[in-house]
Amino acid sequence: MWLLLAFGSAFLLGCYDLFKKGALQGNAVVPVLFLNTLFSSLIFLPLIAGSASSCGWIEDTLFFVPSGDWQAHGLILFKSVLVLTSWLFGYYGIKHLPVTIVGPINATRPVMVLIGAMMFFGERLNLWQWIGVLLAVFSFFLLSRSGKKEGIDFRHNRWILFVFLSTLTGALSGLYDKFLMARLAPMLVQSWFAVYQFFIMAAVLFILWWPRRREGVPLRWRWSILGVSVFLSAADFLYFWALSYDDSMISVVSMIRRSSVIVSFAGGALFFREKNLAGKAVDLALVLLGMVFLYVGSR
Repeated sequence: MWLLLAFGSAFLLGCYDLFKKGALQGNAVVPVLFLNTLFSSLIFLPLIAGSASSCGWIEDTLFFVPSGDWQAHGLILFKSVLVLTSWLFGYYGIKHLPVTIVGPINATRPVMVLIGAMMFFGERLNLWQWIGVLLAVFSFFLLSRSGKKEGIDFRHNRWILFVFLSTLTGALSGLYDKFLMARLAPMLVQSWFAVYQFFIMAAVLFILWWPRRREGVPLRWRWSILGVSVFLSAADFLYFWALSYDDSMISVVSMIRRSSVIVSFAGGALFFREKNLAGKAVDLALVLLGMVFLYVGSR
């Protein structure tokens, strides 16, 4: 079951990447991210309120938000800081790079998660899973060659660095998620995580962006901004649900989630008219092949 949830989350995550690209093109990054956290918190606030008031309709559903002590909320607050750090780097990177480049770079995040899962959680991969991981790593090196055809030097492009830092902090967040799911209910984490993100981003917005708002790119409202929040919330819901299973492996779930590159690649070709698709298709094929090996080895 957790495998199916992970693949469902991957599809929704790919849709999120496309909406994010559309929301950020020619737009101000910080206020877009602030609006994303605002809409995400508005999705979960009714669930928090309904659960606290003991409404009968929610108590026996997956959407029930249990109460947590101050230690639980401290753990969730730290997750919010970690994820927002990853998002800020990632949003600036995807704004300046083709989504067909960013998606496969993000596909290397499971390799970092794998190392952490083996070190901290004692997870071990079988032969099929190892083949899938190695194929994903190899696809990244091929991707760097494809990127140079578009004038993108992976060693000297700061937006590539931003995406890498986003991927690294995202990997740390993934490992932390496994730690949290062993201690807290998924809805407690996701709902309050969304609320805390909103307050943190409100501080970032008014301290860093608002005083200089006339100097940079202005905020332009697009409906894709709302789509970012909806698809990310849905993707994370399935993700946390998958991790709540005792036999789930964060190394495998993380790798499956990166198969969202299939959706982002197709969308980048159809909606953003991105270049060098034939070369990137080879890289994507290796990622897909890696997913097949990973799925077979995880059944």
